Amino acid sequence: MIKIIAVGKIKDPNLTKLIDDYLKKISSYQKICVIEIKDEPLIKNLDDKIKNIEGLRILNQINENDYVICLDLKGKNLSSEQFANKIEELTNQSKHIVFVIGGSIGLADDVIKRANLNLKISDFTFLHNMVRLIILEQIYRSYKIIRNETYHK
Repeated sequence: MIKIIAVGKIKDPNLTKLIDDYLKKISSYQKICVIEIKDEPLIKNLDDKIKNIEGLRILNQINENDYVICLDLKGKNLSSEQFANKIEELTNQSKHIVFVIGGSIGLADDVIKRANLNLKISDFTFLHNMVRLIILEQIYRSYKIIRNETYHK
């Protein structure tokens, strides 16, 4: 089971269509769901309090035995092959994998501390809504790699 916990809703219908397409593709390999956490309006000088509110909402969606991967600009870089190996390893251990995508102000420290892996998807900075599509594409690519199925490069 894979769970994506993401702060905020996708408002662009074109992006939603692409995300839904990857969710459908992945579901033929693994059960997957997306949980959207309400994002708080940005209030000057209150970023840490907002992060903590969002952080509590995120942590309430995580079970004790879940393997949590936070998408974090300070996280570890993995190649697609290394990422696929990690997905395969966790799947073989029957672990529930939870990916956490923060909002525009990032993730609360408590969420980052809960992570089993902090993962950096790129040196570039992306809109947090686009990160959902990018990680879904990489999850799909992982299953293609694991099963030695062709997929464009």
